Amino acid sequence: MKKNIISFLFSILALSGMASCEQEINPKSIVGTDTTRVERGTFAKGADVSWLTQLEHEGQVFYNGQGQPQECMALLKEQCGVNAIRLRVWVNPAEGWNNMQDVLVKARRAHRLGLRLMIDFHFSDTWADPAHQATPAAWADYDLEQMKTAVADHVKAMLSLLKTYDIEPEWVQIGNETRGGMLYPLGKIENGANLAQLFNAGYATAKSVFADTQVIVHIDCGDRLELYTRMFDYLKQQGGKYDMIGMSLYPEASNWQAMAKACVENVAKLYQTYGKPVMLCEIGMGYQEASACRRCIAAIMRDGRATGHLQGIFYWEPEAPAGYNGGYDKGCFDNGRPTEALDAFRQ
Repeated sequence: MKKNIISFLFSILALSGMASCEQEINPKSIVGTDTTRVERGTFAKGADVSWLTQLEHEGQVFYNGQGQPQECMALLKEQCGVNAIRLRVWVNPAEGWNNMQDVLVKARRAHRLGLRLMIDFHFSDTWADPAHQATPAAWADYDLEQMKTAVADHVKAMLSLLKTYDIEPEWVQIGNETRGGMLYPLGKIENGANLAQLFNAGYATAKSVFADTQVIVHIDCGDRLELYTRMFDYLKQQGGKYDMIGMSLYPEASNWQAMAKACVENVAKLYQTYGKPVMLCEIGMGYQEASACRRCIAAIMRDGRATGHLQGIFYWEPEAPAGYNGGYDKGCFDNGRPTEALDAFRQ
């Protein structure tokens, strides 16, 4: 009963806040008319636009090739060839962005445009990455069994909320850039079977809500095979469950050829070793390096697809203006207009 009440409250909260969030879109922006649903299972040409509602709230406007204001997801689909959206979920973020209500607003927008969806659970109140895997404050004193329940309840609440609106994520990511684990210190990879059990709690719950969703375990530095061998050997030994291997890759104009080559080679090696396909869940390059970025994405798409095991590529926060959020400079928009970086997705 308690879980049902919690789910109901999440739904009411989402409904109460949705209108105000949707109104942040510039009223002069073209919302987008292409609602063709992208076929499930095709190569993903994606974008993580989790900052989008926050940017709109702050007054950011996006412009298409004709110089007209246009809603960002519609622009990405119609002009840049994007066919999938990735959205991160935080447990109890201080300012509300990336909570379940905010995720629902963006997910509904993507769904209306026919875009596929990846949900990225950070299991934190803020950023989760190789240097930060902080347990949510409300979960800080949990033992392993309580933490597994918290993971399961969190996943179920978010996915059930999406299901209420007939939105089915094609992919669900359990943890974000978890090379050393998640939910520290309990879920560190050094702590025996804890991490595998936490992954499995998320996996089982995701499958219970959406049986066909592909569950991803995500690691950074897609050019460094040793990070993947460590994690996926561990999961094999501990009975960890997942359907797909997720990567991040952040090259520079000076080294993208070598990093792209290593990444694609790792895709093939990982499939050969673990029998799982790979998704490049994050890629980004300096916004002033748009030409090199386009060539890098095109090369990874070409060579990765040739392996038969790379399922797609997601650009991380392409819509972010230069220097956003304390210095992020790897977006591929310039003054609200897309650069050539994502032209690779149109090939």
